[in-house]
Amino acid sequence: MEIFIILLGILIDRVTKIWAIEVLSKVSQVIVIKDLFSLLYLQNKGAAFGILQGKLYFLTIITIVVVGGMIFYIIKYKPNSKLIRISFSLIISGALGNLMDRIVYKYVVDFISVHYKDIYSFPVFNIADMMVVVGTALLAFYLLKEEKYGK
Repeated sequence: MEIFIILLGILIDRVTKIWAIEVLSKVSQVIVIKDLFSLLYLQNKGAAFGILQGKLYFLTIITIVVVGGMIFYIIKYKPNSKLIRISFSLIISGALGNLMDRIVYKYVVDFISVHYKDIYSFPVFNIADMMVVVGTALLAFYLLKEEKYGK
């Protein structure tokens, strides 16, 4: 199950990023829902929310270490919880998707923009980012549930 989730996540991430490069990089933006949601091509040379700009090698090493640690944990401890396995798989998939961008392009392709008119604009992100966030939220939910109720 974990390998399927990881490979499917990477595939979806790659296809959407290739589309962004081929289509969105040639237009200013595609408005999906006026004043709320649009698609636009952005080269992110940092991490989430634009932090650590220009720290390509640092981000690459950190990603490899974290993904390696998560894979080690799954192999060594073989967690019984489906929620842990799914959350780790989503995080690994998203991390590897962005790692591939850093290795191939020297930046991460972002293209999803959520905003409210010109008043608020969330940092532009991609499918890999969504997988990392959802995986982390599921893991936090599991850990909080375990802390409160135990096994």
